[in-house]
Amino acid sequence: MRKINLLLIAIFSIIAFSCEEKSKKNQQIIVKNTMDTNRSFETVSVDIASLQLVNVKGSIVLLDTENKTEITSQLVDSDGDGEMDAILFQPEIAANSEKVYELTFSEATKQKDSVPACYSRFVPERTDDYAWENNRVAFRTYGPTAQKMIEDGVKGGTLSSGIDAWLKRVDYPIINKWYKKELETDGSYHKDDGEGLDNFHVGISRGVGGIAKKIDTTYYISRNFTSWKTLNIGPIRTSFTLSYADWDAAGNKISEEKKISLDYGNNLSRFEISLKGTDTISAGLTLHEKNGKVGVNQENGWVSYWEPHEDSELGTAIVVPENAMAGHEHYQTDRKDESNLFAHIKINDGKAIYYAGFGWEKSGQYTDKAEWEAYIDEFAKRLNNPLKVTIK
Repeated sequence: MRKINLLLIAIFSIIAFSCEEKSKKNQQIIVKNTMDTNRSFETVSVDIASLQLVNVKGSIVLLDTENKTEITSQLVDSDGDGEMDAILFQPEIAANSEKVYELTFSEATKQKDSVPACYSRFVPERTDDYAWENNRVAFRTYGPTAQKMIEDGVKGGTLSSGIDAWLKRVDYPIINKWYKKELETDGSYHKDDGEGLDNFHVGISRGVGGIAKKIDTTYYISRNFTSWKTLNIGPIRTSFTLSYADWDAAGNKISEEKKISLDYGNNLSRFEISLKGTDTISAGLTLHEKNGKVGVNQENGWVSYWEPHEDSELGTAIVVPENAMAGHEHYQTDRKDESNLFAHIKINDGKAIYYAGFGWEKSGQYTDKAEWEAYIDEFAKRLNNPLKVTIK
């Protein structure tokens, strides 16, 4: 009798294990597009906890069930606690349709690019920049050492919480290459050798998406970031946080922390700003020579600026999702670098969320204002009508 019981236990254990393995392998992620346009380069994020994985060995693999091919995915730490808690992927889905992806596992180790397509890092060799990029655009902003150099009268410092645009026209990573070119060779990232260049002036302007607080007729701004933390780099997304010292806006003390992310195939970075001391904030686009053309769509939540830029043209934009854009201002002044196109943004639950970025005509991505604003308008519509995700 004991032998029979042991045999039954063994059989039931095998069946239970097989069912568990089958359940894990057969979990499906269904993505539905409810819009009348085809969609791509939109990132789907699925909480790992929602997948109810048990005793998983190996890495997660997503298969397109139509052709049984693996699609690119990325595990990320979305809250900075050191634990991977979400899986990202970018489906391609026709208008008014859905696609099914199967969750499987592989014991093979995936090779990682030494510098992935979506990349960011702190740059101590160039004072203390923080720079980020994907296959279409690149940005940087400035740290406390650069600020102290200005305050101490040391040459080479930068005092700005604005966002700088690096105008790349190649789809491979350039951050490390350009810094090396600037710091270790006779070349300069201010000269275009075929990959693009940094010829975008920021100063104390808001650059491409820096924030400000308007009190009466004056805009007040923070200074350089004080600390940083890289959260993720990978084929689909890079993300990081920047902290700032409390700053004064006409007697109002404001605290600020930015979480910035940039996804593959996108021209705009996502800004999630945690704020205290104010219930509204403004994000700005520098007007440079004030000879560009402004575009505004309050209903879809965006502002745009298209301007001549040396031997080319340049478009910048801010997109505010979920009807959180409270208005805008085309703010012009004779004070150097203080003219900006502002989007006024509502703060919900202590956070302001918006997207900011650029398109450079010389990169071949957008040839004129109409093309740039068509991209921005479509980008905004997709944000306000996200892909619908279910798991079964």
